[in-house]
Amino acid sequence: MALGRFTLILAHSGHMLPAVWAGAVPAQHIGAGWRSLALDAAIAQHALALALWGWMVRNWAFIAIGVTSLSLLTFLVLLLTKYTRICLNLFMDTPPPLSMGPLDFRPLTGEPVRFRSFDGTSLRGMFIRAPNHKAYMGTIVFCHEYGSDMHSCARYARPLIDAGFDVFTFDFRGHGQSSCPGRYRPLQWPSDRELEDVLGACAHVESCLAGEDKPTAIGVFGISRGAGAALLAASSDMNIKAIVCDGAFSTETTLVALMKRWAYIFARVKLVYRNHPPAFWRFLVWLLMRFAQPKLACRFPSVRKALREMHPRPILFIHGQRDSYIREDQTRLLYDQAPSPKYLWIVEKAKHNQSVVTQPSQYAARTTAFFLRYLADEATEEGRITAPSESEVA
Repeated sequence: MALGRFTLILAHSGHMLPAVWAGAVPAQHIGAGWRSLALDAAIAQHALALALWGWMVRNWAFIAIGVTSLSLLTFLVLLLTKYTRICLNLFMDTPPPLSMGPLDFRPLTGEPVRFRSFDGTSLRGMFIRAPNHKAYMGTIVFCHEYGSDMHSCARYARPLIDAGFDVFTFDFRGHGQSSCPGRYRPLQWPSDRELEDVLGACAHVESCLAGEDKPTAIGVFGISRGAGAALLAASSDMNIKAIVCDGAFSTETTLVALMKRWAYIFARVKLVYRNHPPAFWRFLVWLLMRFAQPKLACRFPSVRKALREMHPRPILFIHGQRDSYIREDQTRLLYDQAPSPKYLWIVEKAKHNQSVVTQPSQYAARTTAFFLRYLADEATEEGRITAPSESEVA
């Protein structure tokens, strides 16, 4: 009733004001009218407050659920924002440790070439031929680590060349003498750009082999990021017959491991950090990629998924036991996903990309025997790689 009276007064006042302006209503009646209007407004506000309070009393459970849900949503948004900011900085600005200096090996010389990546980028490469007195065993494409160049193959490929293999090594875009067009900035994570570089290198080698009437089956030898790019390329290039990977990793699983390590440092509420379910970390990686990929103008394919979908190919995984940057379990995850035949060699006391330095003789023997068996189809006993022992696989 009060609300109705308030509306009626407003309606009357709408007629009164023009009359006042016209001088038809005496001034002494104006004050009384406004006092009555203010009283009715107060009554209406009181009635509205009572009605609102009654609704809240009747629906208190719904209100409590809504407030709780909003609080949890706000907390989750703030938490994800903090984690995403930290992880984006970690993803873009944390350089991996270089295993060795650039002049700690004796360089190899070969035939320099220019070729094109799959997206047309101009890349620099080099063919290193086996000695003339050796029978041709096959051609291996070498994919160097992040921050290095094609000449680093001398650390790994010299025994292969001595065994009769030709090696094609090249500079990834943004490294050595290769171009890096656009706004792409190379990072330590294998992206679709590195995948296109490896596919371009393999296509160039296969074209040269076909022109020389040689079999187009090739091997690939990748180090760290180069190993990931090599595995991605092998999932689509069936001419890749055998793969050696030293320090390989998949971006998303490595990011989850790094996120957990950094969250332990930055998280103020340890109970919350320790109880994040696996789905939270997967969602955080997905969210990170939604920000990072447009910013960096590239994609970061999953090496783990590529292995799971790969047509079976022989793969030799090598990893340093004391690698504190890419933990040993990251290569074990890839090994579990890979099709057979597969081999895993965990090198004791070796750090990131230092297995070839820690155990050079075994490194040369295992990689050479692997390619002799699976690329050269060597049938002799000395060319046959032995199955890994339980200690090497466990």
